[in-house]
Amino acid sequence: MSIAVKNISKSYGDQKALDNISFSIQKGEIVGFLGPNGAGKSTLMKILTTYLTADEGTALVNQQDVNTNPKAVQLSIGYLPEHNPLYLDLYVREYLAFNADVYKAPKSRIEEVIQLTGLTNESHKKIGELSKGYRQRVGLANALLHNPDVLILDEPTTGLDPNQLLEIRNVIKNAGKDKTVFLSTHIMQEVEAICDRVIIINKGKIVTDKKLDNLIATDKEQVIEVEFDYKIEEQSIAKIENLISYKNTHDMTWELTFKTDKDMRPAVFDFATENGLKTLQLNQKNKNLEAVFREITK
Repeated sequence: MSIAVKNISKSYGDQKALDNISFSIQKGEIVGFLGPNGAGKSTLMKILTTYLTADEGTALVNQQDVNTNPKAVQLSIGYLPEHNPLYLDLYVREYLAFNADVYKAPKSRIEEVIQLTGLTNESHKKIGELSKGYRQRVGLANALLHNPDVLILDEPTTGLDPNQLLEIRNVIKNAGKDKTVFLSTHIMQEVEAICDRVIIINKGKIVTDKKLDNLIATDKEQVIEVEFDYKIEEQSIAKIENLISYKNTHDMTWELTFKTDKDMRPAVFDFATENGLKTLQLNQKNKNLEAVFREITK
């Protein structure tokens, strides 16, 4: 077990940031940790990396307790915090060399992580001269420097342009082949592209913990967008079988949500015919992680 969290709670004054959180992560998993702002994501990551102490519960990283053996935990973790703290007056190689000494990592590793994170052309510059995206790369290179077993990444793709996103996504996916990756992000497409599993937290509690494919597929909901040639009353729309919600998005266009395994487009077409309507468009919309996230946390 790479990460084991059991009954962790943490409060800031009267505000409960984490409320009896429990989960475990196996080696080689890439797990997305999602939640609205203020849900408790960064607090839990800081507990796992020994920056904060929980009020209750236990947490193990690589079988080491974060409270009783913090040094061993720190050595086994590569951490990229949300607000990436860097020494802006140091050159990229100088900064990585300093941290290599701290971790007693071989000097050859510096060049490896520079290439791995796409920093080669910027490595001669001071960190303060770099764009926000390249500063993120320096933080990720530093997290990888001592070749840790566990990567904990808090918003790792902040400030990256689309090309940089693709490159860093590949770095994280490759790292996940022999490491455990636990990452938080607000970019749902990144989770869909990188992660095997998703844990969603809301108001300090875990509201779902599932494999990504299962999370999107389990509720058997389908969303159909239909445009009729005339306006129709809500009372009529509501009579369509298996319909659980509906929304008039624009003029004669409706978004219909059904709870069934059956493709409901023929039923919507038949409904239009029975009511003397023509369907100008009839599309099934795939339910993505963003839609699931909104439903779970709203």
